[in-house]
Amino acid sequence: MPGLGRYLAAALAARFASEGMGMAVVLLALQRTGSAAHGAFVLTAWLAPHVLAAPLAGAAAARSRRPRLFHVGALAGFTTAVAALALLLGRAPTPVVLAVAVLGGSCGPMVTGGLSSLVAGLIPPGPARDRAYGWDASTYNGAAVTAPAAVSLVAAFGSAGPAMGLLAASGALAAALAATLPYAEPGRGATPGAPRAGMGAGLAALWRVPQLRAITSATTLAFLGLGALTVTSVLLATSLGSPGGGGVLMTAFALGALTGSLTLGRITTVPPGRLARWAMAATGVALTVAAFTPSLPLAAVAFAAAGVCDGPLLTATLRIRSEFAPDGTRTQVFTLGAGLKVTAASTGAALVGLAADVRPWILVLAIAVLQLAAALLHTVVTARSRVRDTTGAAAPAATAPSAGSATTAAGPRTPGAP
Repeated sequence: MPGLGRYLAAALAARFASEGMGMAVVLLALQRTGSAAHGAFVLTAWLAPHVLAAPLAGAAAARSRRPRLFHVGALAGFTTAVAALALLLGRAPTPVVLAVAVLGGSCGPMVTGGLSSLVAGLIPPGPARDRAYGWDASTYNGAAVTAPAAVSLVAAFGSAGPAMGLLAASGALAAALAATLPYAEPGRGATPGAPRAGMGAGLAALWRVPQLRAITSATTLAFLGLGALTVTSVLLATSLGSPGGGGVLMTAFALGALTGSLTLGRITTVPPGRLARWAMAATGVALTVAAFTPSLPLAAVAFAAAGVCDGPLLTATLRIRSEFAPDGTRTQVFTLGAGLKVTAASTGAALVGLAADVRPWILVLAIAVLQLAAALLHTVVTARSRVRDTTGAAAPAATAPSAGSATTAAGPRTPGAP
């Protein structure tokens, strides 16, 4: 597996920078302006472009004649924006700061889905690639655990400025490592000679290919709830008599997710669609238990269990995107899928802010219900697709560009398809 180690190092460094931005921006704004709300506005500007930039970034990456330059350039742009915000936030006019945040956020899809789309070019199809996606998922969870803690530690012993500098340095390391990766190896990725996909091909694939439609709709619904979990955990900890204990709950969840991705996420004998449904359903059950726990330690155990159950979901999602993305659309499918999840999470965070007066256990229960509903949605969409394929009521995703990956989750693969 040439290049996998370097890829994982690059992915971890890039996602470390991305995961640390939320806390670093708010801390820096609070330090320089005295207003955490100012940091929230900047963070919104950073996250907002994800879903809009995702299809454009994915299509541009797929069409690029020099993919190495494109990926490294996107990471360099991301890093430059982080460094610029470290210098400008609280010092430059607000419109300038927001513009920099929007530009940096536009590179965000390449840090998430864009990087993950490279795995298929490093490893041929089979169990080895499935395990590689498990490792890739662990970089997200590892960054989610370590980045906020590192930012908090640096800010506590120094200031938020050096914490932002740490994130910029991590982004620069990711760009340097990405420059050493192999790109566009013959025989890996798309079918040789396949036509280039248009800007809307990724969105069309997410809708027309049943497996992609099922996982995208389900995970978007699930992340509408998970995006609200951070704020809700703070409210729940406070209601349990432990103000400030929200960090304990989210750390327990993140550590559980990392454990789940490194263990359950590496199971290759279970079809990824089934693994995704189990993960969402089990996460919902664990969060339901968390809603009714009487103390912070018990809540932390329930949050950790929820994280373990959630860990395999990302691995399963990455496997499905790689296996069923039509030729020429893989990067678009990865970036757009990631962008939709980020947007759903941001929406969930905003909604829980409006419902902050609701009892915390009800909010946690609502998040749990969304996970269970997401598992049910995936089941229904998958079942309907199977019925349509069986009855012949609709062609099995044949209208998607080169959608020859499979006709059903268990169907045969077209030669040359991922």
